[in-house]
Amino acid sequence: MHLPKIPPLPVTNARPHSRFLQHLFRTNVPQACYDPMRIATSLLLILAAGLWLACSEAPAPSAPTLDTAMETAALKSFHDFSVTDIDGNPFDLSSLKGKKVLVVNTASECGLTPQYAQLQELFEAKGGDGFTIVGFPANNFGGQEPGSDAQIQTFCSKNYGVTFPMMSKISVKGDDIHPLYAWLTSKAENGVEDSKVKWNFHKYLIDENGALVKNVGPTTSPIDAAILDWIQS
Repeated sequence: MHLPKIPPLPVTNARPHSRFLQHLFRTNVPQACYDPMRIATSLLLILAAGLWLACSEAPAPSAPTLDTAMETAALKSFHDFSVTDIDGNPFDLSSLKGKKVLVVNTASECGLTPQYAQLQELFEAKGGDGFTIVGFPANNFGGQEPGSDAQIQTFCSKNYGVTFPMMSKISVKGDDIHPLYAWLTSKAENGVEDSKVKWNFHKYLIDENGALVKNVGPTTSPIDAAILDWIQS
């Protein structure tokens, strides 16, 4: 009794590494192949070849790009920083979660110093659960904030009745820039924009989630319509 030949499987668009399978299925099956051990061995070979073919055609996982890794690592939030308040106590900015924040660098001997009055007016009108102001005295421009924290606090209270949070004096630019201002001014860190603190009373707007929204120049009044609209939006 003669066994019939097994017809070859139709193969289209065969790749070079699949020739082994084509040859396997086009080969005549001799009588000896009905031996159980040989059948089992053949099935194992077919299974192994199928697995090899599937693995060789699977796309390799793409490695993360440098840009993606940098973006993931760099994007901090305003709430990730801790500072020191004007009384010398630690102030965790995460305590401001859920509030919009106007951050401003201040000075006591500047032509823009009267903005303290407008900042206090804004704080009294809009300050509360949804908005606050955080002031950072800085002596980076014209040496116009030379005093100690105690002197600055007395000046603000006596002349402008300031009640919004004031922090300890820091540097807002240069080699000794405070980490918070490094974040505020660098797109690589804040994910929004690069900027420079141009002078005293430069303002940065932070949303409820601690993300930078934009910066506003020193000469723009704290009660400018654009700032008020942002607070109320």
